[in-house]
Amino acid sequence: MTSCAASLPQRMANEAAGQTLQPTALVHEAWLRLVGNENQEWNGRAHFFGAAAEAMRRILIENARRKRAARYGGGQAKLDIQEIEIAAKGKDDELLMVSDALEKLAVRDKKKAELVKLRYFVGLTTEEAADVLGISVPTADRWWNFSRAWLFEEIERDQRSS
Repeated sequence: MTSCAASLPQRMANEAAGQTLQPTALVHEAWLRLVGNENQEWNGRAHFFGAAAEAMRRILIENARRKRAARYGGGQAKLDIQEIEIAAKGKDDELLMVSDALEKLAVRDKKKAELVKLRYFVGLTTEEAADVLGISVPTADRWWNFSRAWLFEEIERDQRSS
């Protein structure tokens, strides 16, 4: 797993222009999902940013799963094995591993998982995420450090068992 220090939007900005899901498209799709229900009401910033983080996470996971399915034979023609180069796990695989581990963290501690979503998927700073969650910055720093270590260990455990 790469460092969670850089947010997903920051990492997406460094991707090649041919990427299938650009940051602007991600934000637009998330917005459409958020306002798709015209009667939607937000109970403050925390509710809105939490919903936005979850919408972005779901969009990215759907995109990664779609691309992964295509990568592993989803509707593609068969090729001679000698023509295929074996590649290392890509960013889609990493995103899926982070998402799976994040779901396990949410079962253990929902607030820490929300912090990770705000930092990793939305790209908020620690200070911004602390404000949204209504916690102090030192608490957010402690939660972020714990969550990063916990997610790393969980992903490592999953990779060893695979």
